[in-house]
Amino acid sequence: MEVHVTGFVVAIVVLRSAKHNVSSGTAPIIYVDTEEEQQKVSMYMSRIFKAAVHDLENGVFILVKQY
Repeated sequence: MEVHVTGFVVAIVVLRSAKHNVSSGTAPIIYVDTEEEQQKVSMYMSRIFKAAVHDLENGVFILVKQY
């Protein structure tokens, strides 16, 4: 079975209260204080990087760039 990588995580936007849900890695982690700020930052970054935002429903949003 062949596996092809078709995208990568551009950034992670995390509520400060949920910072225990992420650990360091290759993508930058951006900490925010409120859900409104998280949505706003994620939306702006998705437009800048032309990436999709995925809500993991645990206080973590990931931005994924497909190619």
